[in-house]
Amino acid sequence: MTINYQLERKLNARLISMIAIGGSIGTGIFVASGNAIHVAGPAGAMLAYGIVAVMVYFLMTSLGEMAALMPVSGSFYVYAYNFVDPAWGYALGWNYWYNWAITVASEIAAVSLVMKFWLPHCTPLLWNTLAFTLFVSLNIISVRCFAEAEYWFSIIKVSTIILFIIAGSLIACGVIGAGYKHQFWHNWLIDNGPFHGNYLTFLQALMIAGFSFQGTELIGITAGECAQPEKNIPIAIKQVFWRILLFFILSIFIISLLIPYNSPYLANTALDAVTLSPFTLICKNLGIALAASLINAVILIAILSAGNSGMYAATRMLWHLAKKSHVPQIFAKTTKRGVPIYALIATSMVAMLAFFCSLFGEGRVYFWLLNASSLSGFIAWLGIAVSHYRFRRAYLLQGNSLANLPYIAKGYPYAPLIACALCLIIIVCYDYQALIGTKINWHELVISYIGLPIFIALWLGYKYKHKTKVVSLAHASFDIVD
Repeated sequence: MTINYQLERKLNARLISMIAIGGSIGTGIFVASGNAIHVAGPAGAMLAYGIVAVMVYFLMTSLGEMAALMPVSGSFYVYAYNFVDPAWGYALGWNYWYNWAITVASEIAAVSLVMKFWLPHCTPLLWNTLAFTLFVSLNIISVRCFAEAEYWFSIIKVSTIILFIIAGSLIACGVIGAGYKHQFWHNWLIDNGPFHGNYLTFLQALMIAGFSFQGTELIGITAGECAQPEKNIPIAIKQVFWRILLFFILSIFIISLLIPYNSPYLANTALDAVTLSPFTLICKNLGIALAASLINAVILIAILSAGNSGMYAATRMLWHLAKKSHVPQIFAKTTKRGVPIYALIATSMVAMLAFFCSLFGEGRVYFWLLNASSLSGFIAWLGIAVSHYRFRRAYLLQGNSLANLPYIAKGYPYAPLIACALCLIIIVCYDYQALIGTKINWHELVISYIGLPIFIALWLGYKYKHKTKVVSLAHASFDIVD
């Protein structure tokens, strides 16, 4: 096996667009979207998803501006390191790596839960082993192999959503579906109308929407292996946002028209309760006998897609940590096909270790690990917003012209500032439910927020050890280090 230290730029706009779409279209829309409608009402859910969509648009354009000029696999870790503070970038890099490494473990466990639907008596270890083997196999051959697999995973998910929107629209308009006899806006007018609950329930819907959109930042990780990044990244950024926005908003709108928000079926978000997915319920009422199996198959594909993307993202982030000498240099080595082989092995081992933690002690250790990673997506988004705000200031301060940027994010400086504020609100209020009531639930609070002190410890620990300071905008580096 020939060993080198470079990735290969073989991804085009078609592939990186579908990778970003695939990373964000998962169980968040197929299962949890119904829960958002349940807690906040139809209009409340749509407003929550709309607000998060605007924030994601700001973040995507911010990331696009930096990635088109500096296409590196380290992405927002490098941008934070160069434009904010090396310690901040260091913490973001580790934060993103362990997030995806542990997430891969959760996807491995989820596969066996879904497979119970068809084969309840089969040992879960069989499906877990097959899923793990698939994730490693797709990532170890080449980046093109990973990307093509993710492309077809995404095609299936997108096609399912498009068919659902078309069929749901025909049902809502009374063209098909004898089981739906209500008026078009009936579900929006029952009880308290389109909004349900109060600002706290709306906040809960905001959290659900935030988790549903996570994964769009993968487009920044793919930048380091993108062919003609100055051309393809802007194309992908524009395509991804509008497609995701339409898929999410239209799907939630259709669900809200066909299932009342107070339906008990919408309250369940468990992965193994696929028969309670709003997509499944609507298909059943339409008379599709195999509805549960069809949606279950799509959820399985969504899980495989998330695990595949997670293995890729974690591997590339660990590779870049090695390039910056934050981990042993062996993790920076790649095969002749440009695959960071040792970073992939290390990530795979961590994923398997986290998974096996779920088999012992009633899953307590695994539960802590999973919660440690659950906030990291929002922390990464916060890092993107802060980095772009300082990136643009540094770029202009050093005498550069915006006309020389391959892609210019709109709305600066308000866009990154608004995104930053919304990310902070979501992070702070992540588990507000543990704080309300007559007694604070300290156990739940610690488990929910454990990822935040880990990030802060990495940040301040590196800062103390290396005596880093906030980067001077006049001396910020725009060099590409991949």
